Amino acid sequence: MKRLFSILAITAVMAFGNLQASTAPAQLLTTNVQLLIAPITSTTVQEDASATTEELTFHQNLKKRFIEGGPEFMGIVLLCLILGLAIAIERIIFLNLSTTNTKKLQQRVEDALNSGGVEAAKEECRNTKGPVASIYYQGLDRADESIDAAEKAVVAYGGVQMGQLEKNVSWISLFIALAPMLGFMGTVIGMIQAFDKIEAAGDMQPSLVAGGIKVALLTTVFGLIVAIILQIFYNYIVAKIDRIVNDMEDASITLIDMLVAYKNKK
Repeated sequence: MKRLFSILAITAVMAFGNLQASTAPAQLLTTNVQLLIAPITSTTVQEDASATTEELTFHQNLKKRFIEGGPEFMGIVLLCLILGLAIAIERIIFLNLSTTNTKKLQQRVEDALNSGGVEAAKEECRNTKGPVASIYYQGLDRADESIDAAEKAVVAYGGVQMGQLEKNVSWISLFIALAPMLGFMGTVIGMIQAFDKIEAAGDMQPSLVAGGIKVALLTTVFGLIVAIILQIFYNYIVAKIDRIVNDMEDASITLIDMLVAYKNKK
């Protein structure tokens, strides 16, 4: 009986030792595999993150969408944006150069008129840029004739100056209306092409029409973006013109009053 227990104990010890010996290589193999997989997994995650970052880049996404929209209508919409911005920038520069401090100009002209007469006041106007100074010069140039002649000259030349201020502004409004209309036209044509593909295939498959519909919507989006940008510039230009015109009208009234006072002194 004791021999039987001894044999069983020895057998159990040997089996337990073999189990530990077989388990140790398996654990070592698992650890090595994990160490090999970890750098690959981290590299893959980093590549996916960088790819996602590149996809979210604004300029690349904008360029991609522009190319997907097609060159036929997207090129015309882009041309409307370029021409509209060129005219808007030119008008803004011109209007800023035409803006003068009307109050200071009125005071200088009045002082010159009281001290040196009409010629001194005209010289002051010649040395000042802007439509207000030009209107003053035209009114002073007719001052020797009569007040009515000076007033008519101021009104007539004011209309000329207003036309110069509003020059080419109508083109901006044209591009504002034209850009979304071209976008809508591209949308309609893209939808027609999508339905042509459905008719040719004889089956309603999303893959057939998805591309055409996306192109159609992209042309509309870009047309609206162009119109919004140009509309902001257009409103600024119109507000600037209105401000200058109001200054011109106020300055014209002040000039007539100065000429009347100057005539009464004589």
